[in-house]
Amino acid sequence: MSQKDNDRSPFDMSRRGFLKGVGAGAVATGLIQGATDAKETLAAAGNTAGPGKVPISLTINGTKRSLEVEPRVTLLDALRNRLDSTGTKKVCDRGTCGSCTVMLDGDVVYACSVLAIEAQGREITTIEGLGTPDNMSPIQESFVEKDALQCGFCTPGFVVATTAFVRDNPNATLEEVRNGMGGNLCRCGTYAGITEVAYEQAKTSKGGA
Repeated sequence: MSQKDNDRSPFDMSRRGFLKGVGAGAVATGLIQGATDAKETLAAAGNTAGPGKVPISLTINGTKRSLEVEPRVTLLDALRNRLDSTGTKKVCDRGTCGSCTVMLDGDVVYACSVLAIEAQGREITTIEGLGTPDNMSPIQESFVEKDALQCGFCTPGFVVATTAFVRDNPNATLEEVRNGMGGNLCRCGTYAGITEVAYEQAKTSKGGA
């Protein structure tokens, strides 16, 4: 083994190496959970909705918000376009990049793949609910310290995903971190910093966010 290999940090990795390690299957294993099919929900209640706007109520970061949306409107569009909650980013809008990651009752989901109407009665946690510029969470502070961001479009989704991962996986190994964060993509390639954040926070917080 060369001296260069010996000096290599466990957090050093290329974008290609990261993506190769996590694989396409990581997105399908537990990232999009807990969303009840809207059609089944309405049928069980004996109601129909649409095609026009219907009144709904969403609990976002502990606050109830009332609005009217067509049943086809996604949670992502409701947050950004109807409720001015723009921390959740709209990038691919196809459930592949993770930039719109939020939590529903603590489960990590893509907001672009959940209808707003089916998020009723559940606790929605967005990036705004995790901390503020003046009172950041430990994970948000670590993202800054580790320089785990560049353009920022993916950062809110990564912070939400990392918060949930650290909560559920105390003392995670590097391999577990890489697999667990595989549902989010960073086009700037800041995976080394993000992995270091999740790894160290999982070690130090003992599962707390």
